[in-house]
Amino acid sequence: MRYYTRDEMQAALSFLVQQSSVIEREVLRIEYPDIQYPQLIPVDTSAPEWASSVTYFSLDRAGRAAWFAGHAKDMPLADVAREKHEETIRTAGIGYEYDLEELGKAMIMNVDLPTEKAEAARRGAEEFIDEIALRGDDEKAIEGLINNSSVTVVNAAYTGTGNSSTWDDKTADQILADVNDALTGVFTTSLQVEIADTILLPLTMFTKISTMRIPDTTMTVLQWIIMHNVYTQQTGQPLTIRAVRGLETAGEGGVGRMVAYRRDPRVVKLHVPMPHRFFPVYQTGPIIYSVPGLLRVAGVNVRRPRAMRYIDGIIDPQYA
Repeated sequence: MRYYTRDEMQAALSFLVQQSSVIEREVLRIEYPDIQYPQLIPVDTSAPEWASSVTYFSLDRAGRAAWFAGHAKDMPLADVAREKHEETIRTAGIGYEYDLEELGKAMIMNVDLPTEKAEAARRGAEEFIDEIALRGDDEKAIEGLINNSSVTVVNAAYTGTGNSSTWDDKTADQILADVNDALTGVFTTSLQVEIADTILLPLTMFTKISTMRIPDTTMTVLQWIIMHNVYTQQTGQPLTIRAVRGLETAGEGGVGRMVAYRRDPRVVKLHVPMPHRFFPVYQTGPIIYSVPGLLRVAGVNVRRPRAMRYIDGIIDPQYA
């Protein structure tokens, strides 16, 4: 039986240390197109990596000017309701490892170690943050973008066949009305301060409107909404419409949910003080070497609840 010498073990460790820095640079350049949170939620990485929590305030403005006489004493006043929140920052980890046989073969052949393991670790970290950002985590009492308790919930209009609220029972005009109601609802309840620029839909309903034709035209309902929504008509800017997994049953009672909000860091923000990164290699067994990876993340902060709105009932739970 042949035993590995201390020098051979040290050479393997040195080789992996050298390779791991190359692997990390390569993996950092890889983009994951189906990871949605960076496109849907402003991400803040400014907090110290090892901070225990993030403090933020949600705001609710009130007040309107009124006629006022020079001798009057009842001056109309504006006010801001300011509520303090403390969001705990938590640590998660995922890394990768090699054994001495893998390292020895690579050293003999003088080839770079493959990046697949590091890519899998980074992918796992991004999927973890994506889940936390969108749907939260029940175990840690974290709320996400699509299920935040501070956001107003309303029902979709019961204008479909048989007084139904579901889009499967509605015409193109009725679906467009639901979208515009969601946008204008944010505008009116915030006293015309906020206007939503983003709509999130269940994948099934996004697919439906992307294939459903407007009568007597070649245009789909999705194309029609993009062109004729109140946000675009008001601002001249395109409305963002995205499909998000989990919205099929995110509403109260398990119904389908639509989300309307303004994508702005003053409205909603995700704190990631430590984006996933790898730490120095160390030996974890007789011939096993590990590259640990850590990330630190807090839940989604909804800072201006009136700039968001949930519209429930666009899918019946029995068909979700």
